[in-house]
Amino acid sequence: MGEDVMSWQDCIRDVPDFPKPGIIFKDITPMLANGAAFAQVIDQMAERVGPDVDAIVGVESRGFIFGAALAFKLGLGLVTVRKPGKLPADIHSVEYELEYGVDRLEIHRDALSHGHKVVIVDDLLATGGTAAATVELVRKLGAEVDSCLFAIELGFLDGRGALDSVKVDSLISYD
Repeated sequence: MGEDVMSWQDCIRDVPDFPKPGIIFKDITPMLANGAAFAQVIDQMAERVGPDVDAIVGVESRGFIFGAALAFKLGLGLVTVRKPGKLPADIHSVEYELEYGVDRLEIHRDALSHGHKVVIVDDLLATGGTAAATVELVRKLGAEVDSCLFAIELGFLDGRGALDSVKVDSLISYD
């Protein structure tokens, strides 16, 4: 589990026909299970975060994994964006479209305020709907989105198109 790897990308497993036929799922669990590989990812993400960022915003659920580790490494706070019904205090919410329907994300109203500058972090950029909804939530609070940062990007799905008003960075892209 803790063995060294040449590169963290070597730990990404392709799972054909998941969650449905014709999809090749990029499974990050082997990379997360390898301490050296996971450390590489967090180190590379940290290099892309500017010095004037106030907080990391992690998107449920895998964005929590990357966001928490990155926030810890940089000495920043972590703000969580959750699925409906998970946050106990006053919230802002936004609905967004998925390939297969509609979903909603929520953030605490007091999580950020005017003047805060954040980086939104998630494991994967696909169509960009989740990230765009998160950008909208952060802006509802008056905060500024410095960038969106992903470990993996599925470039062929053009998720960047949904985020055309925000700087987007990914460590690896499958085109």
